[in-house]
Amino acid sequence: MEGILTDCVQNSLRYFMYRNAIFLCERLCAEFPSEVNLQLLATCYLQNNQAYAAYNILKGTQMALSRYLFAVACYQMDLLSEAEAALSPVNEPSAEIPNGAAGHYLMGLIYRYTDRRKNAIHHYKMALSIDPLLWAAYEELCAAEEATAVFSEAAALCIQKQYLQNGLATQNLYLPNEDRNLVSSKSAGTEDISLRQLKHMQANNLRDIPGNYHGAAVLAAAASQPLNGGPSNASFYNTPSPITTQLSGVAPPPLCRNLQPNGPNLNMLGTDSSPKSTISSTIQAPRRKFVDEGKLRKISGRLFSDSGPRRSTRLAGEAGANANTSTTTVAGNGTTNSSKYLGGSKLSSVALRSVTLRKGQSWANENIDEGMRNEPFDDSRANTASTVSSSFPTSDTRSAVQEGTTVPIGGTAMNGSRIMTGASDLLGLLRILGEGYRMSCMYRCKDALDVYLKLPHKHYNTGWVLSQVGKAYFEVVDYLEAEHAFNLARRASPYSLEGMDIYSTVLYHLKEDMKLSYLAQELITTDRLAAQSWCAMGNCYSLQKDHETALKNFQRAVQLNPRFAYGHTLCGHEYVALEDFENGIRSYQSALRVDARHYNSWYGLGMVYLRQEKFEFSEHHFRMAFQINPHSSVIMSYLGTAMHALKRSGEAIEMMEKAILADKKNPLPMYQKANILLSLEKFDEALEVLEELKEYAPRESGVYALMGKIYKRRNMHEKAMLHFGLALDLKPSATDVATIKAAIEKLHVPDEIEDNL
Repeated sequence: MEGILTDCVQNSLRYFMYRNAIFLCERLCAEFPSEVNLQLLATCYLQNNQAYAAYNILKGTQMALSRYLFAVACYQMDLLSEAEAALSPVNEPSAEIPNGAAGHYLMGLIYRYTDRRKNAIHHYKMALSIDPLLWAAYEELCAAEEATAVFSEAAALCIQKQYLQNGLATQNLYLPNEDRNLVSSKSAGTEDISLRQLKHMQANNLRDIPGNYHGAAVLAAAASQPLNGGPSNASFYNTPSPITTQLSGVAPPPLCRNLQPNGPNLNMLGTDSSPKSTISSTIQAPRRKFVDEGKLRKISGRLFSDSGPRRSTRLAGEAGANANTSTTTVAGNGTTNSSKYLGGSKLSSVALRSVTLRKGQSWANENIDEGMRNEPFDDSRANTASTVSSSFPTSDTRSAVQEGTTVPIGGTAMNGSRIMTGASDLLGLLRILGEGYRMSCMYRCKDALDVYLKLPHKHYNTGWVLSQVGKAYFEVVDYLEAEHAFNLARRASPYSLEGMDIYSTVLYHLKEDMKLSYLAQELITTDRLAAQSWCAMGNCYSLQKDHETALKNFQRAVQLNPRFAYGHTLCGHEYVALEDFENGIRSYQSALRVDARHYNSWYGLGMVYLRQEKFEFSEHHFRMAFQINPHSSVIMSYLGTAMHALKRSGEAIEMMEKAILADKKNPLPMYQKANILLSLEKFDEALEVLEELKEYAPRESGVYALMGKIYKRRNMHEKAMLHFGLALDLKPSATDVATIKAAIEKLHVPDEIEDNL
């Protein structure tokens, strides 16, 4: 009866019938109370988005898998201290993290959100050393600017050994006891040698991962246990899976609504009684941090097109995208170099880019897919290798195993050489994707675009890659190309929310109100419970100057995902637009609590303090933003402005020159440089800069108004009057009109200086 109920529960989970699974699993636990069955019940509740139920069911349990599932529930409920205690008990500091790579990844997320960056990085690297295909951990390392070579030759060897060991272990379960013992005794002598060889290779190729040989030697090895007697390989692990026969093939529990769970990892032998268990769990994690490049006090309504700071988004992350690493897939596509450019032609930017940028980020819902349960290898237990039912070959015997040993993978029989080829192809693809993503996280966007062009067409023309391309173009303020890339991404994956918050910001800057409204309605229809949908809706209202309604939409986004740093930043922008600086500062600080590298929040704080004339605070926050993103022309411009306000004009001019070199089409640093030169009474140099600026921004009224001011200071009243008139003809804002008219009225007053013109 127990076996029948267990099988029915697993089938219900496999086909997403969660209510049925919960009902049957409750019957199972009532009839056969055990911690293993409680784990299955908690898994049912996790997949049904009822983390609180799983929390109460598993509280106080001690088995490794119970601790992991309990930690997942705690993470969803934002009980990070309890999640950490479950994964790493205080009274057992040397205890292994349960569930291998997935456990280390979850621990890394917990450390990240409790501001322990070094510990988080260590666990991300440990996760990758156990499972090189755990892309979500690599993304986190990129966000922390700690990513190094991961998808190397050593990783391919690890993957090959993982599948060979798992396949041989599975086959040994069906051998007679005498044959199984014979295999075990033959393999024991080779284990130590292969472990040392792998350790040596990883020391050469993965130096960035401390203690790399731990876990890599038994990469993603299943904690397999025989069904009916016989030796077990559990002696290699501190925490063997207690539920190996109960949760085989269970689909991963989604941790956010409207997110489809991953398909189940079916047993390689097609039997529910296999001792190999794959428990996948979706972990919701926000991702990263960027500039909102807004504007300072308006000098003219044309140079600064509208009131309030604008935001610009950079996604470090991946919204609604699942970073899955299935242990049953090893085949990959090649990495042939192919030149493609967003469907063919590169759009050229005809319109002058706005001085004010708008940035932010959306964070992805990320999956923890631990695949086979892995535990790090401990050298002190190497002598117990004779108890392992299957082992890796040495260099002398490896070729025989690769060529002659056949293991079932994904329903297909594959030998060692085919596994190695598939792993190499897959890692080659991930190497290109990883390098492009790493460059994007470092804001080397042009380099990232070049890397993505190396992808095969079939991978380049996918929603995720096109979204990354769009983000990269957005970072370099090429809004037309960014809009084209996101449009292609939308066509490729109309159901995906990846990068849609940034797409809405692109449309905001292009002032495409119809397209933005249509996009917001589509996203709300697709998923009303996604933060990206409400972010797009908020941008739509913000474009219409309805800041109060926009604020409500951004607050809704934050309510749906409290770890959505970009949502907090957008709330800050709207508060500042409403001149509620106190709440604006709180919102920016909330974003930084989620992600300390979210540099547009640093930028937003700098803008607030600049408007409040707290120049030292302003300079500090602009500098923090500049350290995170040293390639932003707008950040450099405002950092220089703050320096000038602190009477450090020489440094300010140097920073403005750097900003001009970073983006020659951005008029802001040239305008600010002219202002600084004017304050130093270097009129000729200031006029020279403004004449050059007219070529880039011929319809900016602020440029002509500043030139009129300079001519007035030089007592050239006719030229001053001419330029004031030209400034008025360009229809500046009402405030600027009043300022210019006041300057005209005082044109012949020699001692009058209008500093705020």
